[in-house]
Amino acid sequence: MDKISIIVPIYNGEKYLERCINSLINQTYLNLELIFINDGSIDNSLFILEKFKKIDKRIKIIDKKNTGVSDSKNIVIKKSSEKYICFCDCDDIYESNYIEKMYDIMIKYS
Repeated sequence: MDKISIIVPIYNGEKYLERCINSLINQTYLNLELIFINDGSIDNSLFILEKFKKIDKRIKIIDKKNTGVSDSKNIVIKKSSEKYICFCDCDDIYESNYIEKMYDIMIKYS
């Protein structure tokens, strides 16, 4: 089973972030690398990320000054060593089997 990197850029996302993180750590597909890139948030986003990192070892945090969502995604793509990458916005909530279904379809249709 391949490891999948889920990349989540964040800028002042404290209002939605906990729901997003919970939807990712509770995926039925477990072989995940969860990379959160804090793009210079001035709210409690980084605090929330640090709290979740303590309870899930798959979570990685990159904290940087604000340069925009495209730059944030490009930085993480370069740092990821995984074959598959999925993007998630910090206000997204994934169904618990979303990644598993996506992976199964990719494998089925090459």
